[in-house]
Amino acid sequence: MPSFIKHTIHSNDFILHSNRTVFWEQEKALILSDLHIGKTGHFRKSGIPIPPSVTKEDMQRLVDSIQFFKPKQLIIVGDLFHSIENKEHDWFLKWRKDFPAIDFILVKGNHDIVAEEWYRDANIEVVLHYWQKHDFIFVHHMEDYTASSEAEYIFSGHIHPAVSIKGLGKQSLRFPCFYFTENYAVLPAFGKFTGTYLIEPSKKEKAFAVVNNSVIAV
Repeated sequence: MPSFIKHTIHSNDFILHSNRTVFWEQEKALILSDLHIGKTGHFRKSGIPIPPSVTKEDMQRLVDSIQFFKPKQLIIVGDLFHSIENKEHDWFLKWRKDFPAIDFILVKGNHDIVAEEWYRDANIEVVLHYWQKHDFIFVHHMEDYTASSEAEYIFSGHIHPAVSIKGLGKQSLRFPCFYFTENYAVLPAFGKFTGTYLIEPSKKEKAFAVVNNSVIAV
């Protein structure tokens, strides 16, 4: 199975990768959502023993995507962080300084509540509500933006979409997915320590499941 699939929207090519990222070929931009950095640390502070390796593995996948696609820009459609600063934010700050040439744009999500000066220290451009490039709109939650024309296409996150794939013996498994409708897309949560929301695409919609190291049209 391929580790990526090309999907075309309005004559623009988007590469859907099994790392749960999207690469916009024409703009050399890497798009992703819902990393929730700091979530495992937040749980550990509450006495729940989640290993820090979970976040480190997520960050390594992001490094792999950057090295593979060599983007000029990262576009995060919300929930880069999970809560106020903790040790995992320090890891991210060190990681960010290894890629100073990449422009980093964050459309704030409901979990992005760290101090404004922290974003400045991390050289992150923070955008409220939505960010626009040509006719493409980037917003954390679909319900936070109303399209002004049919030419606009929206990329969002927030709900952590997933699909159920049935196997033999009435068994079924749930996998995160990229979800595309005629007017908008919802990206899978990049962070693996997240829940999922089951969707059921209509015949006019498309979903691409992330199954291990493959992307599969369903």
